[in-house]
Amino acid sequence: MSVDLSAWLLAGCLGVLAALPLARRARAATVTDRTSRLSGTDPDAGLVVAAATRLRRFETLRLVAARAGIVGRVLSGLARRRRQRRADALLRSEVPVAVDLVGVAVGAGCTPYLAVRVAGEWAPERVGAVLASVGQLWDMGATFSDAMSDVGVRHRPLRALSDALIASDRLGAPVGPALGRISAEARADTRREAEQRARALPVRLLFPLVFLVLPAFGLLTVAPALLSGLART
Repeated sequence: MSVDLSAWLLAGCLGVLAALPLARRARAATVTDRTSRLSGTDPDAGLVVAAATRLRRFETLRLVAARAGIVGRVLSGLARRRRQRRADALLRSEVPVAVDLVGVAVGAGCTPYLAVRVAGEWAPERVGAVLASVGQLWDMGATFSDAMSDVGVRHRPLRALSDALIASDRLGAPVGPALGRISAEARADTRREAEQRARALPVRLLFPLVFLVLPAFGLLTVAPALLSGLART
């Protein structure tokens, strides 16, 4: 009886071992059949799978493009504001000379329009180009007030000069004292900006001093002494 039981157990184990490869093949065939039916054999299922795949890819690309677009807009906005601040700073440094030229022309008997044209010819490059645009707008048919108002809107450092000349052109008020005050304020602003840049210079030099100059000094002075001391020991 024990021999028959052992034979049955051995036969069962051999049958299981023989059936495992067949079961694996059947399962692989079933998965392959399902995949083939979903991808190509069944037209409706294939269309659904393809549509779902395209939709996922489109959503992924849309999210990537949206994030890249947001980052790009932020970076371009920052760069644009930085360029605008730099241009305003350069223009602001030339405003006192332009205001003095306008004041001299007005004191010599020129009208505000003629004073601006003369100042545009003799002023520094940037502010001279801005003042010359007033004459160009005048030649195209714009009034002096409209041209100066456009200059004040587009260039903030020249807004005070624009307001003073517009008031003088419309009301006939004397513009000499106003130009003197604007020139003094512009020079004071330029001086304050120069002092701020001078105070910020040590902070800007801190990084190269700590991470470049001091390590180089240590390598050239301390490191040779340490190496020589270690070589002697």
